[in-house]
Amino acid sequence: MKTHRLASLALTGIVLAPGLASAAPEEIQVYMDELSPKGGHGLDVHLNYTPDGRKLAGYGGEMASDNRWRITPEWAYGLTDNVELGLYLPLATIDNSGKLELGGVKGRIKYIAPRAASQPWFWGANFEIGRVRHSYDVNPWNAELKTIAGYRAGPWTVTGNLNIDWMVSGPDHTPVSYQLATKVAYAVNDTTSLGLENYNEFADASGAGHLGDRDQQVFAVIDKTLGNWDLNLGLGYGYGAPEDRWVIKATVGVPFGK
Repeated sequence: MKTHRLASLALTGIVLAPGLASAAPEEIQVYMDELSPKGGHGLDVHLNYTPDGRKLAGYGGEMASDNRWRITPEWAYGLTDNVELGLYLPLATIDNSGKLELGGVKGRIKYIAPRAASQPWFWGANFEIGRVRHSYDVNPWNAELKTIAGYRAGPWTVTGNLNIDWMVSGPDHTPVSYQLATKVAYAVNDTTSLGLENYNEFADASGAGHLGDRDQQVFAVIDKTLGNWDLNLGLGYGYGAPEDRWVIKATVGVPFGK
């Protein structure tokens, strides 16, 4: 029953999407069931560029997103067969003047429930906590709990994350917020798949509000395996009340420790 309920969240996300999203973060990714093997290491490098983003700071000292690069190595270690530890270090940006800034660090722990090889459903959870510079966020400490649910049928994969974000410490007592991140992908062959990803903020602790007043993003993506390297490329468009109108993103899976 738990599996069915979590999978229903993923399908609900697809129905609601394109939903609502925030400005481009350090990683733009729908979490699935990938894990480093027990005792194994992994490295993903997340990159995104905002050619048309928000030009004005939202608070004093913030770095606006227009013409900004974000570059984030994500280091992973397989603690058990079902638990992976991760570290985002460093969180880096290059602003529209070409200045490089190292902005913080985040840690995470990811769990994927064991299942039979023939089972099409998968589910799990991921918890993150991190500290960032004032130019990244008015609150230095923030956390996120992410549920993971998905289903595979032939060449199709449908995945959804329900994300719960909250402020741990800082001057701005922002309410808890809720987002849906969803992905539908079709495998063209063993090494290539095409898909759509949506990043959807739909409510906070004060209520759902008007969905059309929130930021929305949809990405056309391609996933490609090149030997031991993995590549996710995407072009995203923001609408509704977007923080960022256009975003280009990539995640490079480096064969570190393989």
